[in-house]
Amino acid sequence: MPIVKANIAKEAMVMTDDSGVYLKAGDNFHAHGVVNHSAEEYVAGIAHTNTIEGSFSIFKRGMKGVYQHCGEQHLHRYLADFDFRYTHRERTGFNDAARADQAIRGIVGKRLTYRRPDIDG
Repeated sequence: MPIVKANIAKEAMVMTDDSGVYLKAGDNFHAHGVVNHSAEEYVAGIAHTNTIEGSFSIFKRGMKGVYQHCGEQHLHRYLADFDFRYTHRERTGFNDAARADQAIRGIVGKRLTYRRPDIDG
């Protein structure tokens, strides 16, 4: 729970399955939707876990196949990249050109800098 609380806004509705590790999740967030997977329930009202399961599956395949290693200090960057690509996929109405336009709009006012190498030492 400490990791979940540190990375999810308190105003969020958290959707989980019925695993015991999530029982108190609702105590920390605006709402907690639960689906009872053990009873073969996959949707309960607006609660479901299909979106996150699909997104996480793509992330895991990418990390094992393409990237293979990610230091903890950069994990948030990898997650943001996968989140952007998943959120802006064709199923959500974005083609390659629209996705590129959105990415370019997102870099306005940002600058990536690196430390200069210490060539004297």
